This record gives sequence, C-alpha cells and structure tokens, in this order.
Amino acid sequence: MPPSDREALRARLDRATAHLDPPIGVVDLAAFDANADALTARAGGKPIRVAAKSVRCRALLERALARPGWSGVMAYTLPEAIWLVRSGVSDDVLVAYPTVSRPSIAELGADPKLAAAISIMADSPAQLDLMDAVAGPDQREEIRLCLDLDASWRPLGGRLHVGVRRSPVHSATQAGRFAEHVARRKGFRLVGLMAYEAQIAGLGDAPPRQAARGAIIRAMQKRSGAELLPRRVAAVSAVRALTDLEYVNGGGTGSVAATAQDPSVTEVTAGSGLYGPTLFDAYRAWQPEPAAFFGLSVVRRPADGIATVLGGGWVASGPAEKSRLPRPWLPEGLNYVGTEGPGEVQTPLTGPAADSLSPGDRVWFRHAKAGELCEHVNELHLVEGDAVTATVPTYRGEGHAFLG
Repeated sequence: MPPSDREALRARLDRATAHLDPPIGVVDLAAFDANADALTARAGGKPIRVAAKSVRCRALLERALARPGWSGVMAYTLPEAIWLVRSGVSDDVLVAYPTVSRPSIAELGADPKLAAAISIMADSPAQLDLMDAVAGPDQREEIRLCLDLDASWRPLGGRLHVGVRRSPVHSATQAGRFAEHVARRKGFRLVGLMAYEAQIAGLGDAPPRQAARGAIIRAMQKRSGAELLPRRVAAVSAVRALTDLEYVNGGGTGSVAATAQDPSVTEVTAGSGLYGPTLFDAYRAWQPEPAAFFGLSVVRRPADGIATVLGGGWVASGPAEKSRLPRPWLPEGLNYVGTEGPGEVQTPLTGPAADSLSPGDRVWFRHAKAGELCEHVNELHLVEGDAVTATVPTYRGEGHAFLG
C-alpha cells in the first residue's frame, strides 16, 4: 500500500473511531467486500466455502455468504457448527477437524435439522466408534461424514514430510478403503472429501528479505502441486466408486486460483483473505487488501524515539517466529524494541514515526492471522468511509470460545 494511501487510511480510521476508547478492533468494509469479490474471481466459477475460523464473527460470515460465489461454512468445531446452524447463519456447515465432543455428537444425532446440515470430518474407524458409543446407529440420526485426505507432500519414498500433520489417509487406496468401511457401517454416510494443501495455501512464497528461501518454497510448491493433482483425482475416483459425493473441497486463501483448476475439486475454501492479515503480504499470486485492524492507545514517551502503547501482545499461533507478531501499521515507520517486543500490558515502539506520537494518540496494528484477532475483542466496529456504521459482536463477544 503506497504511503499516501496508508496515511489516508489512518486518517479515516482515526476519524471514524474518535468516539471509541482502545483497544478496539475494526473492519474496513470496502476492503472486506473488495477481497470477497477478488476471491470469487480467482475461484473461476467454483463456489467458495467461507472458513469460519478466519472470521469468527457471525455478522461478517453472513456478509460474505450474501455475496455471489460464496456458499456454505467451514467450521472448526462441532459446537460452533451447531451454533451457526441454530442461529441461521448457514444450513451447510462442514466441520474441518474431527470431533470427540460427546455432548455435541449427542445433540447432532438427536436433531434431524442439525444432522441434515452438518458434515463431520473423519479419517479413521476409531472416530466412528466413538460416535457410536455416544449413541448407536439405531438411536440417532444418520451422521454425515467428510473424508480428510492428507494433502502433504512425501518425497523420497515417504521419508520426508512437507506440509501439516493431518489425516492418516494419504493414498487413493487408503481413501477407497475408508469409504468402503463407512459404506458397511449403519448410521453414517460419506458425503464429502477434503484435501487441504497447507504447504501451498498457507505458506507465503515471497517472504520479505529472504529471496533464497522464497525460491525454495516456490520450487517445493510447484512439485507438491504436481504430485497432489493426480493423487487427489485418483482418491476422488476411488471414493466415488463407493458413494455419491456431494462435494470435494480444497484450498485456502493462498491457493484458491490453483486449487480451483483441479477438475476433481467442486468447491474451494477461503476466509483469511477477507481480512487480509500480514501473513498474506508474503504471497506473489495475490495479496488481499488490509481490512482488519486493531487500535491501541499511546500512554507514555519513555525516551526520545520511543512511544509506548497499552497492550499489544496479540501473538498468532504457529511457529514461534517474527512472522507471528502483530505489525504496527499506522502511522508508517514504527517497529518493536528488540529487547521487549509486543507485551502483555505495554508495547514500546520505535522508529521514525515514534516522535510524532503523544499520549492519547493511537497506533493501528494488523494481526498476523485473520480470525485470531477476534479472540481479543468482544466486538468489531465496521467502518465505511470515515464513519463506524455498525458494531457487531465477535464469537468472544457472544460468549463463545470454541477452543478456549
């Protein structure tokens, strides 16, 4: 973003929120909507399932789903999925991770509406055994399942693992074997298959000031994608020989365009791209507009060249490295003091802009990841132009911490 645009954005956010007391979270709706439209274009006509973990705000989930090209929700826990269906956000929710929440399994199996709307991720018979232990197949509704096909790259005969550790189902043969097992069991129906290529979708291929690392990442992603394409096609074919799949899901914000080109994929997933967190500044193919920010107040000037804000230690999950720190964004020209970093109660900032700040001024940060911002605030202030036009609760503001 050019410096002039950043200064204009800072002025807009300051004017819009002048009546509010930090810490505050805001979403610029023009950028949010532009990102949603850009993702739709990149999906090439395939529907986008919105990733709830990257949004964590019902009002903004509904805003995305109201736009052309967006359909269905990817939840991260079964209790969350049940809440989203009961509150009317969607009647098509895929839970992206296996569940062992016994009360939620019982609730799902006891309610025909929930059972028809929700699919649960599965990759082993043991998970089905647990569900049957909660309520046998004759005592509950049929449970819809989605098979999690591991999309990691395993070169050197499997001696090297590139990607996240997800499902034990990696090959087309293993996928067919699991589908056959589900087909033999009463009370379950396999309706979907998902293969999330985290090493492509979730890893920036142009890390700042790391040209060599970026070249290695791009080479890895090219080879990984070439390996995954025929394997996913074969796995889908093996499963379709045993059951009618309603959907084949893949991708994330960082791979929407590439994943949508796979003929076996019927829908893609995105969520982080709506907010535009800093991790996506390291992607060459597409960078979303920054749309989500949090503002903190300057409370002291301990020395020339340093301005301290209250709070700031909103560190993102993942590897413990600099990329997971929130980035002071507005005004431009602020950095952390190396001996402290973002703190629980105070965060000293240095850099060319520090001397322009006084107690009561505010600094705007961008979070490293998308939805995790919402774990720190009870509400998001929605900005249009230079005004807050609505204030909506986050999951936390509605009393929900589904992983807390």
